[in-house]
Amino acid sequence: MKKLLLFIFLFSGLCSHAQFGTNVFGKDPIINMENFDKQRVHWGYYLGFNSYDFKFDYKTNPTADIVAKTVTGFNVGLVGNLRLFEFLDLRFEPGLYYTQRNLTFNDPTLIRESEYLREVKSTYIHFPLLLKFSAKRTGNIKPYLLAGVSRSWNLDSNEKVKDDNMTGQRFRMKTWTNNYELGVGIDLYFEYFKFSPSIRGVFGLDDELIRDNSAASPYTSNIDAMKTRAVFINFTFH
Repeated sequence: MKKLLLFIFLFSGLCSHAQFGTNVFGKDPIINMENFDKQRVHWGYYLGFNSYDFKFDYKTNPTADIVAKTVTGFNVGLVGNLRLFEFLDLRFEPGLYYTQRNLTFNDPTLIRESEYLREVKSTYIHFPLLLKFSAKRTGNIKPYLLAGVSRSWNLDSNEKVKDDNMTGQRFRMKTWTNNYELGVGIDLYFEYFKFSPSIRGVFGLDDELIRDNSAASPYTSNIDAMKTRAVFINFTFH
């Protein structure tokens, strides 16, 4: 994730440097797309990266007995922006999110890799509804904050599958989950488009785990709740 953040700043810096010759981000910049944000509604799209994780709460053992390793995933989606007031917008950003989490279970009864390791691959259709709080535009730069709620549809949840970790090596999750989201970003105005890199944290509100059929399962018996935690880095173009 540090590398991804570095990429954002480098990319923004390169874009800025490329247009310094036309005085876009200089002391007295040429104002690009001056009336763009005055539109009642405008549209865009985004590409980006994600890092999904789980937050586990345990029933008896305060020491985590499940180790989650995140794998960087990929995002793509659309943006619909509704201008409410001068510094406040309502945004709908539906998107497709591919991700994977590798879970290692440290129960001593699990010996082979096929027993203690579960690769949890997920494809989410994500529906966030966000409020965008913008600062005053300075030249061709405008920072902003994001806050809102979202609902996620996990196409690979295995919720209706009867086999579990004990019988079919199937890690099962609920199909629908609810979240709240917080983030920051910056609008950069160029001659023909607006580029907006942003980073956002996603915090699951629901217990997503489907327990194994056996109450003594070494995989799920000690889990009181399992909730999603994620970081999104999106590059939006309007």
